[in-house]
Amino acid sequence: MTEMNPNRKIIHIDMDAFFASVEQMDNPELRGRPIAVGGEENRGVVAAASYEARKFGVRSALSGALAKKYCPELIFVRPRFDRYKEISGKIRKIFHEYTDLVEPLSLDEAYLDVTVNKKGNPSASLLAQEIRLRILNEIGLTASAGISVNKFVAKIASDYNKPNGQKTVNPNEVIPFLEVLPIKKFYGVGKVTTEKMYQLGIFSGLELKSKSLEFLEKHFGKSGNFYYNVVRGIHNSEVKSDRITKSVAAEHTFDINLSSEIFMMEQLEKIANSLERRLKKHNIAGKTITLKIKYSDFSQQTRSKTLPYFISDKGLILETVKELLYQERMKNSVRLLGISLSNLNTEQKKTVVVQLKFDF
Repeated sequence: MTEMNPNRKIIHIDMDAFFASVEQMDNPELRGRPIAVGGEENRGVVAAASYEARKFGVRSALSGALAKKYCPELIFVRPRFDRYKEISGKIRKIFHEYTDLVEPLSLDEAYLDVTVNKKGNPSASLLAQEIRLRILNEIGLTASAGISVNKFVAKIASDYNKPNGQKTVNPNEVIPFLEVLPIKKFYGVGKVTTEKMYQLGIFSGLELKSKSLEFLEKHFGKSGNFYYNVVRGIHNSEVKSDRITKSVAAEHTFDINLSSEIFMMEQLEKIANSLERRLKKHNIAGKTITLKIKYSDFSQQTRSKTLPYFISDKGLILETVKELLYQERMKNSVRLLGISLSNLNTEQKKTVVVQLKFDF
């Protein structure tokens, strides 16, 4: 069995309520007030909530109507993704002054491998502190950080002292840290898996650690091996600066629910236009087309088809989407449609990252 590598120094930086914080930074009238970044309150979905709004239970993916019910004083702000990308780019420039091994997970979070770093500083904790201070002073936003020997523990640790804090889990603290960790806090363990683990008497890392590999593989399939290793501090996934895009998507939530496939095709054409622009901009093509349907009762369905060749043309995408749309009858009126392309030509590219190991 592979062992935990105590020599790696990984930082996970997570911006605090990023979209909402950018809006509050740009508009002083919104500071200190509960805001939600998202669509109209009666039809939209919350993309991000300020900490003032989170106190009322408002969170991302919550419907706008429910968010307003939780927090009557809630202010809705339209998202400005170009602005978020601009700020994210500035943050990443700061990261790259410390290491070239930066793996963005999204606009607001990234892993940094600082085992060997451009500052020659042996302390990952001090580097994380310095990076967070620079983000605050140069951009005006707060960030939280987790520091440990691997990506898994660093990711969990970054959530511990939010907002505007950090937590270091040193090599000798990893196992005790994971043993007392509630199973629902394990990164990669979602609601369904959490419930299943509860039914099996697994409520903490210590109880997960007591289960054999055979037991975990029997109940969780291939994921069983992952759970068996991570609870022992083993997660040797490298920080990849050349993170490859695996899918490109575009979707839209409608002001009025759609019940006619004709109207749906009109909207899907607009979505396909948007998707084609993204694909052409980055010179990406793919083989697998997926149609995403969210119904008025918030249930969701996906329908996919894989072609024998790569495509990026909206005409070819729409041809397949139309086939998927008419594949079976709609079970309800539709509030959201989306198209994604996966199985991309980017996945054929492989880069080997060589990583040096030093004492923590």
